Amino acid sequence: MKKGTDYIGVTVSFFCHDGSGNYVLQKRSVRCRDEHGRWDCGGGGLEFGDTIEQTLRKEIKEEYGVDVLAYEFLGVRDAHRQHDGVNTHWVSLDHKVLVDREKVFNAEPHKFDEIGWFRLDTLPEPLHSMLPTAIARYREQL
Repeated sequence: MKKGTDYIGVTVSFFCHDGSGNYVLQKRSVRCRDEHGRWDCGGGGLEFGDTIEQTLRKEIKEEYGVDVLAYEFLGVRDAHRQHDGVNTHWVSLDHKVLVDREKVFNAEPHKFDEIGWFRLDTLPEPLHSMLPTAIARYREQL
């Protein structure tokens, strides 16, 4: 059984920033589950027995090689979409996370073709299908 298609997946998503209005995004490679070649914020599935905070810290360390300096919970978001003709459903627990920009690197080059820092008004294309909705929802908090 697969998360998000056979049952609702729960993901801990994060908008990592440097405290100066810049956000790190990653370009998804063909080794990612879906949306290859699209830019996205970070995130990872919540595993049984792990807390949300543990997942947040673990995923940021895995993806960007850095520790969380501070974070705030933004909200919960239903992510319904269709991918390759299959309906998917995720519940996203969204966070804004301060990280040390100087220490961030692509710690998962097998999953991400590249990472980059962007301002919300100059985002790269193409974006993950769910990212514009998330940014619009949290614009004032980001």
